[in-house]
Amino acid sequence: MICWMRPTIDLNADVGEGMGDDRALIPLVSSVNIACGGHAGTPETMRRAVDLADRSGVGIGAHPAYPDREGFGRRSMDLSPTALREALISQIEALVDVTTREAVGHVKPHGALYNDAHKDKALAALMVDVLRMTLPSARLVGPPGGELEAAAMAVGLVFTAEGFVDRAYAEDGSLIPRSEEGAVLVSEADRLRQAISLGLRHEVETLSGETIGLRVQTLCLHGDSDGAVASARAVRAALLAAGLDIERPGLC
Repeated sequence: MICWMRPTIDLNADVGEGMGDDRALIPLVSSVNIACGGHAGTPETMRRAVDLADRSGVGIGAHPAYPDREGFGRRSMDLSPTALREALISQIEALVDVTTREAVGHVKPHGALYNDAHKDKALAALMVDVLRMTLPSARLVGPPGGELEAAAMAVGLVFTAEGFVDRAYAEDGSLIPRSEEGAVLVSEADRLRQAISLGLRHEVETLSGETIGLRVQTLCLHGDSDGAVASARAVRAALLAAGLDIERPGLC
């Protein structure tokens, strides 16, 4: 394989959640995070997402969550470490069951689990432990600079820092909670501006107007966001025009 020296960025999307148009979205990105039963997803939706990803040459990842389908995984849960570990392992294995262990190249926690593990050292360690037990060769995807990244790096796991095209940021680099006004970027212009800023300059303008550094290797566009397909098409074109190749990590 010949690897050119052009800079690259991974463009990922959360799929298999029963919302949005996965068939149109998946070919526009370079990797997907497939809901695997915790917050959404069934064996049928997982199989369909895997098939679409395979046909498009898109990287496959597991998207486990707190076992909270009613709340779509967006509520923190007070589970025992044993119960949570078993739930996460079960979800990842459910995705493995419809493809192969080698095909699942990354794991990205969903929703509240993603945010909680970024801040909670014990929860981050549990997430890393689950990954080592199920997919030790896979990458862990999460927010830059927090407990999740530290836990992965401490045991030699590959960590991919993620930024969001369609979510607003606070001054500390965390996402604005969805319950607050302005948390989701709804205009295509705002999404394009944020994608270029994160992808090229590794910085983002916060909801309050401050610019902060945020070094990321992958950009996420939520598949259930309004206008996700149009935004993905526009973001992809803008990143390519700006000189960034779009490909999943690990190809070179």
